[in-house]
Amino acid sequence: MKKLIALLLVFTMMFSLMACGTQQPDPTDAPVVTETPTEATPETEAAPTTVVFTDDLGREVELPAAIERIVPTGPLSQIILYAIAPDMFVGLAAKWYSTAEGFIPEEYLNLPFLGQLYNTADLNVEELALADPQVIIDIGQTMSSGTEDMDNLQAQTNIPSVFASATLETMPQTFRTLGKLLGREEKAEELAQFCERVYSRTTSIMEQVGDNKVNAMYILGEEGLNVLAKDSYHSELIDMLTNNIAVVDSPSSKGSGNAVTMEQIALWNPDFILFAPDSIYETAAEMDTWSEISAIAKGNYIEVPEGPHNWMGTPPAVQRYLGMIWLTAELYPEYCDYDVKAEIYEYYELFYGCELTEEQYSNLTANAFLAD
Repeated sequence: MKKLIALLLVFTMMFSLMACGTQQPDPTDAPVVTETPTEATPETEAAPTTVVFTDDLGREVELPAAIERIVPTGPLSQIILYAIAPDMFVGLAAKWYSTAEGFIPEEYLNLPFLGQLYNTADLNVEELALADPQVIIDIGQTMSSGTEDMDNLQAQTNIPSVFASATLETMPQTFRTLGKLLGREEKAEELAQFCERVYSRTTSIMEQVGDNKVNAMYILGEEGLNVLAKDSYHSELIDMLTNNIAVVDSPSSKGSGNAVTMEQIALWNPDFILFAPDSIYETAAEMDTWSEISAIAKGNYIEVPEGPHNWMGTPPAVQRYLGMIWLTAELYPEYCDYDVKAEIYEYYELFYGCELTEEQYSNLTANAFLAD
């Protein structure tokens, strides 16, 4: 009897377990899955309003991220900046010469005159403040006082001030630097490539010329008694293209050059002379003191074109590439197979935004070539 009861209990437990194994789960007992809410897309960060620019003096200067208003520190800076961003000018460091008329639009000719940092040192801080530039840009020769000058200018005006170096060789990089600074990379690259092409070709030609450079001098001044001495900053182009025989103990850093005597010029006795505009090109052959100079006696002298700027410098800015195009072909035609006139037209279009007329070209080059 006890065995029977035990057996019944075993069967009862087995049926209970089977019933439990087939029981459907209660939906209310299922785990609750909570979707992780999608993170809200962060709002687009606002573009920075300022950037840090490292200039060619190694100075780190905080500038507006988008620059629209600029001022140059002097005529050299003005010429280079005009090529890339004339519409950004809010004032001029140097008044345009009368020779700029017809090449420079009236809207840029008549901008406020603010003065310059160097040379005449007539920068008008009050007028500068009224013009409200976002940045002051100095371009040119790297000087030992450059960092101090820029820091002082920035402190005095409370306007960010930067420096970019520029020589004939480094002008392409100057434009690329300015392109990044001003957001004009495409235009800067056009200008840089033009400069690279002309400079590379000119250096190649001069390698072929070798030691056969023309013995020449660059004469300035109303009386023709100033010269651009060899190894001065302003003589960079004539030193490159000729054997500049105007050698003095202390080459002047000024565009007016070194004052010399007629006796010294006679001792140098150049075979070729370039007369600056407004010098004595028209009268030299009629003057006894000059008529005996070899270049004058043989008719080997020309006048440097000017408009809107002197093609050889004064100041020594980017227009000197016109000097490379023109003077190289004039002195060494056997090595030059390019179209001088076409490249001059190209330069005026690219750097001045000016389509030269035949009359303008004829006037510019009236005394720039030796008579055939």
